[in-house]
Amino acid sequence: MKEKVLQAMREAGKPISAGDVAKILNADRKEVDKAFAELKKEGAIVSPVRCKWEPAK
Repeated sequence: MKEKVLQAMREAGKPISAGDVAKILNADRKEVDKAFAELKKEGAIVSPVRCKWEPAK
């Protein structure tokens, strides 16, 4: 799920919320939130704007 989330974020090309990722992937929001939490811990995603996320450079 983490890879799918990252791929959706890359394809969006702009900072995106967890809710938007869930809609794009047609996935359960809880699964997306769990993936977001793990990606945040790993430093794989960053938040340039409040409540919006993008892959780390």
